[in-house]
Amino acid sequence: MKQILVLGLLGCFALVRSVPLPAPFSEHCIIGEQNLYPAAKQRQPQIPWYTIDLDQPADQRWNEVAAAYSDKIKDLIGVIKNFTVPFFQDKLIDWIDNNMDLWDNRLPQPYSDELKGLAQATGVKLGEIVLYNIFYEIFTVCTSIVAQDQSGKLYHARNLDFGLFLGWDYNTHEWQVTSKLRDIVINLEWKKGGQTLYKSVNFAGYVGIYNGLKQDKFTITANERFDIDGGYRGIEKWLEGDDNAKWMTWLTRDTMEQAETYDEAVFMLSNTTMMSPVYFIVGGREAGQGCIVTRSREGTLNIKNLDPSQPNGWYVLETNYDNWKPPLFIDDRRTPGNECMQKLGQANVGFEGIFNVLSSKTNLNMLTAYTVLMQVNSGDFETYLQKCEQPCWFA
Repeated sequence: MKQILVLGLLGCFALVRSVPLPAPFSEHCIIGEQNLYPAAKQRQPQIPWYTIDLDQPADQRWNEVAAAYSDKIKDLIGVIKNFTVPFFQDKLIDWIDNNMDLWDNRLPQPYSDELKGLAQATGVKLGEIVLYNIFYEIFTVCTSIVAQDQSGKLYHARNLDFGLFLGWDYNTHEWQVTSKLRDIVINLEWKKGGQTLYKSVNFAGYVGIYNGLKQDKFTITANERFDIDGGYRGIEKWLEGDDNAKWMTWLTRDTMEQAETYDEAVFMLSNTTMMSPVYFIVGGREAGQGCIVTRSREGTLNIKNLDPSQPNGWYVLETNYDNWKPPLFIDDRRTPGNECMQKLGQANVGFEGIFNVLSSKTNLNMLTAYTVLMQVNSGDFETYLQKCEQPCWFA
């Protein structure tokens, strides 16, 4: 019964999230008239770098991050707790604190031990660390782009949006969870054998991956896919004893660690049973290697490939809706994103141009926490905090 209570909360959040607020306006693209790309203003990236050494014992890998961010992780979890109290009083949090740590014992390695180590290093109860790490399976929206310039070089970028209906602050005019998440955005360099294996941008204490670059091999971003057979249903099946499905961001991380080519990455992401439906946006190292993999929990529904021979086929853009269907009319970020990319043009593809596209409303909105920019051949990886000033969508 208490498991159903937790799943009910997760399901309600997913349902609410799938009916966004309407956009109050459609703004022109920030291209040609101003340049918001931070590096063009001689500003250094705002996000600190940390190393995760995969040769260390799993329960010690996150100690440095935990030491730096334990207070902010506690602060974020406190906001989430405060949000649930009006609905469930203290019963939900009590249940999580007393029971959810048992979930960790059923999670695959090395993730189970990494979460135990995080709990010990931060002083946060293990149940709350587990909740924090599965929370994003069903609550994230985004815009992801893979674009090819005229020389055949590929650029991969995304906005990560999170926090709708999770606590509106009437003083700061911000979603509270989105605001707290900006405080814990970190870049990670994952090493093995003393060598960099791949890079990612994470929320501190979150062990899965939404965005990753494996230099000279491939890049990946993951966007939530709304579906009635969603992540909460995958969690429910897992609670019933089904251990066959992969957690979405852990599959992304497994792919970053195990795949060695673009084709291998696409195969892994396309053919693994998952806990939640998702869009995987993948870029490779060669011209023409870019695609959107549309996933159900159990299989691949569609793969849309980059096709520079076609009009506007030099890029693919994914928000949170199937590319062969119209987006939800009150959440159409696809149309302004496409308009801005086409206004940018292939001749202007690069970090600067794509950053300005992703800084154009409504792809930039009140839920946007950061923008990440990746170039696979050079290994360049830049992350910038984003904040949409009023008037802004989702406000």
